[in-house]
Amino acid sequence: MAEADWTELDDALSSGSLSRGVTGGFVPPDGGGSFVYGWNSLDSTDGAHGLYVNLTDFAPMALGGSIRGCLKRAPGGGPLGFSAFFFFCLQGTSVEDEGYLLGLNDANPCRIELRKGSIAFGLPDVAPGGSGVLRRSSGSVAIDDWVHLRLDVISEENGDVRLQVFQNDLDAHPLGGAPTWEAIDGMAEFVDDALGVNSGSSPFTSGYAGFAFQTSEVTRRAQVDHVDVRRQT
Repeated sequence: MAEADWTELDDALSSGSLSRGVTGGFVPPDGGGSFVYGWNSLDSTDGAHGLYVNLTDFAPMALGGSIRGCLKRAPGGGPLGFSAFFFFCLQGTSVEDEGYLLGLNDANPCRIELRKGSIAFGLPDVAPGGSGVLRRSSGSVAIDDWVHLRLDVISEENGDVRLQVFQNDLDAHPLGGAPTWEAIDGMAEFVDDALGVNSGSSPFTSGYAGFAFQTSEVTRRAQVDHVDVRRQT
């Protein structure tokens, strides 16, 4: 997707608080190109920033779909106070809106986390069952390590939404080749049921998709690359 295929979410942090954009100043994931998209917080303002796909039939999508891409929490002023993630079925175009979020949580070392909630709240270091957290990986991810993640959001005819999470080993299968998507320990399929029991609220069966960064501290940094969004038909 080209730069013009993405639009900033509303109510995001200003450029005075959060520097963001495409840059060739960092090492991309294995097999990646010359540029990545990155963020660097300039003060301790609490908030978020993100981009969503603005293409026809994607803004919003009528059903679920899939998002795949690479994420990294980068070295900076400290290991806490920020998270980076993909989102799907976002219910609007604001960082205050809710959707399904998958990415690297606010922990040291961080873990891969799946949460149902707002972009602005990010991915807190909370065990599944609290603060909308649905699943959390058993293993951890070090600062400055790229992860290649995939979130499938499958809208069923009965109103259920099935959430499936996978990871590709970039060391064994760099970008540019065929990824091998494997299950992540601790992150079994989650069924957001039509009755609203499993997550505590009704499932999100449609919406917007993209990537985002949440921060509450100065000099917190993250990067994203190779984002691929597909819609369910």
